[in-house]
Order: sequence, then C-alpha cells, then structure tokens
Amino acid sequence: MKSPEITVPKFDFQALAADFRNLNPNDPGAWPVVPRIAALVGIFIVALVAGWWFLWSEQLTELDTREQEEVGLKQQYLEKKKQSVNLDLYREQLADIDRSFGALLKQLPNRSEIDALLIEVNQAGLGRGLQFELFRPGQEQIRDFYAELPVAVRINGAYHDIGAFAADIAKLPRIVTLNNIVIAPQKDGLLSLDATIKTFRYLDEAEVASQKKATAAKKGAKK
Repeated sequence: MKSPEITVPKFDFQALAADFRNLNPNDPGAWPVVPRIAALVGIFIVALVAGWWFLWSEQLTELDTREQEEVGLKQQYLEKKKQSVNLDLYREQLADIDRSFGALLKQLPNRSEIDALLIEVNQAGLGRGLQFELFRPGQEQIRDFYAELPVAVRINGAYHDIGAFAADIAKLPRIVTLNNIVIAPQKDGLLSLDATIKTFRYLDEAEVASQKKATAAKKGAKK
C-alpha cells in the first residue's frame, strides 16, 4: 500500500509582486491582503523603533541608574547594620580609651604643680650626689591639650650615679623625659651630662578654649 504523497503549495511570486504594483496610497482599504499585512507589520516595526528611541531607551537608562543606586544603598545598609551590631563593642572600646586617657591625663600636673615637680627632679639629682651646674627652665610650648616645659640641665657625677638619676626620673609619678643627652668625661673619672628634661602639664578649660580660638583663627587666615 502506497503512502499518500504530500504536496507542497507553490507560491506564485509573480502574482505576489503584482499585488504590490499600482497600490493607491489614498485608499489602503482596497489593497490586496498581502500588501495590507506588510504595511501593518511595517507600521508596527516603526512604532517599536520610535518607542525605543524616544521613550524606552531613556527609561532603561534610568532603570540601570536606579539599579546601581540600589546596589550602593544595599552596601551602605549592610555596613550600617554591621556597625549597629558592633555598637556595644565600640562603646566599650570608647569607654576603655576614655579611662586610659584619663589615667594618662592624671600623670600630667597642672600649672600650680609644675614648680613642685621641678623641685622633685632637682632633689632626685642631689639625692644621688650629683652636682647641678645648670638648671634652666625654657619657654613653655602649648600643644593641643597640654603644655610642654623644657628644662636645660648640666650635671656632674659618677657614671652609676647618673644612671641611677635617670632611673629615678623614669619612676616619678608624673611624666618626665630626658632628651638630647650628651655625656662627656671629666676629671677624676667623673662624667658631665648635658640634657633637656621635658615635663608636661595639662591645660585648664580657659587655656583649651584659647587654643581652639587661635587654631580657628589660623585656619581662617589661610583661607
């Protein structure tokens, strides 16, 4: 038994081309079916292109910008969320810093205690049998929240006595440092120590306010 043959319809291209000839643009309703469908497809394509060019492309660009902003906002949210989770830890660390700063601040004398501290330094040297040839306080230098007082000294004595004096300075309850140390030999096996002793004091509220005004004035002058 033979299987039925499948016939493929043949397109008459000449007839199709004839449908597009002599079309009346003023009466598209009288056009053949194929030209009318082709015209509708063309109008649809033109509408798509016009919509893309005049409306959709701008909206898509704005959408892309908004998506990038969304990514940035999400990142900011995650960072702030992480900070909020660690807020208690940050507060504890800040409290520890405040306590440490307060402890260091207590090691700085106030203005009225500076003279007593200088006497302690002098007594530390005399207690070790050292002789002071020079003990001259210099010009006080104001910093952010403290003042620095340099004292130029020249001391004569034995090697071990000078070392013990330096150790005594380090053990003082207030902050005192030895700087610019120069040691030279003297007669009878003694040594001469030239150095700058620096001690520090904290500024009172009036001095801090004055320092802030001076800093603000300098910034204003630079502008």
